[in-house]
Amino acid sequence: MPQSLVKNYLHITFSTKGREPLVDKFIQEKFHAYLAGICNDMECYALEVGGIEDHVHILCLLSQKNPLMKLLENVKKNSSKWIKTQGKQYQNFYWQIGYGAFSVNPSQIEVVRRYIQRQEEHHAKKDFQDEYRGFLKKYEVEYDEKYVWD
Repeated sequence: MPQSLVKNYLHITFSTKGREPLVDKFIQEKFHAYLAGICNDMECYALEVGGIEDHVHILCLLSQKNPLMKLLENVKKNSSKWIKTQGKQYQNFYWQIGYGAFSVNPSQIEVVRRYIQRQEEHHAKKDFQDEYRGFLKKYEVEYDEKYVWD
C-alpha cells in the first residue's frame, strides 16, 4: 500500500492537580479555546473542548504526525503557562501528572461531543473521580487506585 491512511478520534480527559477547582467560570471559555488552539496547531484537530472547574475533556482527531504523549505534553505545558498569565488567582495552577485517552468510534462523535458540552449538568450528579472510574471500567482498563490520583 503506497499511502498511510489514519483516522483516530480520541476522547482525552485529565484534571487539575489535586482536583483543585481553579478553572473558574471567568476563564473557562477562553481556556478551552486556548486548549483547542494547541491541539489544532499540532494538527490534532479539536472537535470539542469542555469541562468544569477541576478537569477538562478534549475530543480530537489525532494527527499521524504527532504521538499522543507529545500532544498531551504540549497541551498541559503550554496551557499551564498560559493560565498563570491570566491573573493572580491562577498562579498556583497545575495539571495532574496522568491522563485518560480513549478511542472513539466515528459513529459516536456526536454522543461524545454532547457529553462534553453538558459537563456542568453531568457533574451535578457525579464527581470527576467517579466519572473517570466509569471510563476505565467502560474501556476495560486495568488500574491500581493508588496510582490514579495525584
